[in-house]
Amino acid sequence: MSAQDAVLLIARDHRMVALAVERAAPALAPLVEVAARCVGEGGRLIYFGAGTSGRLGVLDASECPPTFSSDPRQVVGVIAGGDGSLRRSSEGREDEPEGAAEEIARLDVGPRDCVVGIAAGGTTPYTLGAIRLAKERGAATALVTSVARDAPPGCDLVVSLETGAEVIAGSTRLKAGSAAKLALNILSTLVFVRLGKVHGNRMVDLAATNEKLRDRAIRLLVDLAPPIDREVAARRLDEAGGSTKLALLMTWTGLPRRAAETLLAECGGRLRDARARAARR
Repeated sequence: MSAQDAVLLIARDHRMVALAVERAAPALAPLVEVAARCVGEGGRLIYFGAGTSGRLGVLDASECPPTFSSDPRQVVGVIAGGDGSLRRSSEGREDEPEGAAEEIARLDVGPRDCVVGIAAGGTTPYTLGAIRLAKERGAATALVTSVARDAPPGCDLVVSLETGAEVIAGSTRLKAGSAAKLALNILSTLVFVRLGKVHGNRMVDLAATNEKLRDRAIRLLVDLAPPIDREVAARRLDEAGGSTKLALLMTWTGLPRRAAETLLAECGGRLRDARARAARR
């Protein structure tokens, strides 16, 4: 095949990715609700996987703090073989059913946590072992896989992303990996949407910690709190200690910083609820 024909073949084969995730929505939606409840109650969303699956979990976890100003401890990614496996393959570690035991203990996994195992083929001993061990400690559990299968021991939910045969047989970094990336992206995104990190479709829980983010925060304030201009928005952002969400609430309600902080905390960080409560007072 020519390079262009090969590109088109793989790209067209990937059309199945979004469709597979869409078909899995009835299973993925309950997982969103469970994970959001766990994180909202002080627990964590914890991914376990080996190889490509493990790398995808670590990637998704690492992208949450810069996107949502979330605590890095709220979403955690664990890969078989440790962080060194992110750069150098240690696929043999996936055959260890008790391989996650040390990390499960170190993280002190418990009833407030949601543990999601990721395994394209649905049979990885390391991942299934992590699910079983987490359930023994009372955690909510799920498996994200690319095949149809029954729930393994200790698993509450199975999200099957049935993408079918790969262009290169058995290469889970192709459609299977892309579908898992999309599903995890949806999961973590909607967890933080549920927790008030987004207003409409805007990332309002933004901390203006550098010039680029400060400019973005000012533009967001101008867009969402008209008719203020950039000068007023910059001043309000400073008054709010660099918190875009707090600056918005102060602008909308006229509340001073301390009162706005209290109101926001009472509303679980949900900007819409805080604004509505202020309007009723």
